[in-house]
Amino acid sequence: MRLATFNVLHGRSPQDGLVDAGRLAAAVGALDADVLAIQEVDRDQHRSGRLDLTAVAARASGAGEHRFAAAVVGTPGEGFRPLTHDDDGDGEPLYGVGLVSRFPVLSWRVTRLRPAPVRSPVFVSGPGGGLILLRDEPRVLLAAVVESPVGVMTVAATHLSFVPGWNVRQLRQVVAALRGLPGPRVLLGDLNLPAGLVGLVSRWRVLGRLPTYPAVRPRVQLDHIIADRRDGGRLPLVRAVAAPRSLISDHRPLVVDLG
Repeated sequence: MRLATFNVLHGRSPQDGLVDAGRLAAAVGALDADVLAIQEVDRDQHRSGRLDLTAVAARASGAGEHRFAAAVVGTPGEGFRPLTHDDDGDGEPLYGVGLVSRFPVLSWRVTRLRPAPVRSPVFVSGPGGGLILLRDEPRVLLAAVVESPVGVMTVAATHLSFVPGWNVRQLRQVVAALRGLPGPRVLLGDLNLPAGLVGLVSRWRVLGRLPTYPAVRPRVQLDHIIADRRDGGRLPLVRAVAAPRSLISDHRPLVVDLG
């Protein structure tokens, strides 16, 4: 069973600043993941050609199940508003996370996380980037209960705040939300926290430790796959961990093989 998480930077390549559906599909297809969590995901955004990036990723993965969960209506860094309910913003540009599964999905659950109340300095790559003060946006947790080779289990995708301390609070909220779903439980995503702190705060097992950011010469690990320790030995052993270079994004994907 191969699990992967990838902050796809709305499909953009830092080399030329363009979003190309074929390049996104090639990048995702190369991961060959049974379950893939993607972050910084667009739907109906002008900057990404009004593509449904989660649907592109699902086709490239050969996955029969996928869902996109919007965190905001609009475009972070430009203008956005929080969703008031799950179908708010239909037909408008949306931004959030996606979850793609080759395993049958028995049920989906969305949990919404409040943004930090303060602006925080963040380094933005690409033209016009640099260190800027950004307003945090609402975040979202997307969980799926799937029928996997090890039986029923929960896989979930999220992208936590970049604001120090607030992301710790959100991680605790995410762990609490997932404990109401069937185990084994696995969380995949850009948690904006180092692996040591992720393990300490969540008390879950970090399945792979490799730097994922920045993509060219990774120095820190922001992207994680973690499993609830309370599930004991119900998950297969970790056989391999990789953070391969990709055609897109300023992050590298994190890939964990279990079996």
